Amino acid sequence: MKDKVKAEMQVVAGNIRKVREFRNYTQDYLAAKLEISQNAYSKIELGYTKITLDRLFHIALILEVEVTQLLYFNQDKFERLGPFA
Repeated sequence: MKDKVKAEMQVVAGNIRKVREFRNYTQDYLAAKLEISQNAYSKIELGYTKITLDRLFHIALILEVEVTQLLYFNQDKFERLGPFA
């Protein structure tokens, strides 16, 4: 069970990175918006840090996406909707 949860968390972390890159935002930019260090933000994207729901919603707000897009990223749908879907 723990392995499945860890795998899902890795997927979400990867989705955050994909959306950030699609927006052409740097890790420094998101870290500043979240008021954390770039190193701390990097650990979120690498899946080393567990994120709270509050942090997940804050990241979605900064990236201008629905939280569900971070949970279930669909690149084809995301690209069709454009950069500010």
